[in-house]
Amino acid sequence: MKMKKFINAPENLTQELLEGLAAAYPQKVKLDEGKIVVRAKPKSEDKVAIITLGGAGHEPALSGFVGEGMLDASVVGDIFAAPNAVSLLAGLRKFKRDAGILLVVLNHAGDVMSANMAMKMAQREGIKLKSILVADDISAGLDTPLADRRGLAGCIPLFKVAGAAAEEGKSLDEVFEIAEKFNSRIATLAVAMTGCTHPQNGQPITELADDEMEIGMGQHGEGGGGRSKILTADETAKIMFGDLAKAVSLKSGEKIFVAVNGVGATTPMELSIVFRAVKNLASEMGVEVVGGLVDELLTVQEMAGFQLIVCVVDEQSRKYLYAKSDAPYWTSLGE
Repeated sequence: MKMKKFINAPENLTQELLEGLAAAYPQKVKLDEGKIVVRAKPKSEDKVAIITLGGAGHEPALSGFVGEGMLDASVVGDIFAAPNAVSLLAGLRKFKRDAGILLVVLNHAGDVMSANMAMKMAQREGIKLKSILVADDISAGLDTPLADRRGLAGCIPLFKVAGAAAEEGKSLDEVFEIAEKFNSRIATLAVAMTGCTHPQNGQPITELADDEMEIGMGQHGEGGGGRSKILTADETAKIMFGDLAKAVSLKSGEKIFVAVNGVGATTPMELSIVFRAVKNLASEMGVEVVGGLVDELLTVQEMAGFQLIVCVVDEQSRKYLYAKSDAPYWTSLGE
């Protein structure tokens, strides 16, 4: 089927979408040189900067979460492609400060390679920084080492917790410790009913039959090995939440934050029904859902499906999830 999208020249996609984001939210973000999205009103340099990197094409992630109480900057690559190390280094240089930088890296080969190279160069220049790896995708199996798991939309609540801790004035070591503790109990699993196309060339990344779905799809539509006939919302949620609960070692009496992230072509109606199912399943375990999101946070073009994100929270991380924030796609949730 021919790709149908409102775009101009394919080679200008990334630049034009970033210009549009900055034009729509000028009070929150601005576009700097080298495809770097930064806060319109920088926080003081005595506070830790939170920076991430990643390819475009997954909007609103990642640049939609730049803003007060969240990211200080997003260094953007081309569609579905990591920015190179030189671009990331340019972003790190802009935030050189005594307080330091926390770099959040999603576990994809290109992102990790660029991050490792840029960090080595940055450290030689005296830039103080630490990095944290997001590897929340459990589709490869619960026994798979973290280094072999992909990074999915679990990065977004992590941005929120790390950003709030930095905004509060915590040191780099403290922000890292808080973020890593939260990161260690985030798990995500994706399901798709249809594939997507690459918007620059119109080529399908994966295809599913009309009566098929697949649990375990990757961020760009990579297969997950869990194809089946289409199940109901409750049946799908039961399978996914069961695996996620095991992945975070969820126990009765604990509290969780749940996000149902639509990946492009699934309606809020469907996402809300899935959230309802997850809340009921958690209640049956004696687990309290203390908050959540039903929204498109990280999309995969026109793919139909969702990512289910489970975060185990304590009083500290819950406070940071609900702390003041003002990014284009995440404002304060409120209690």
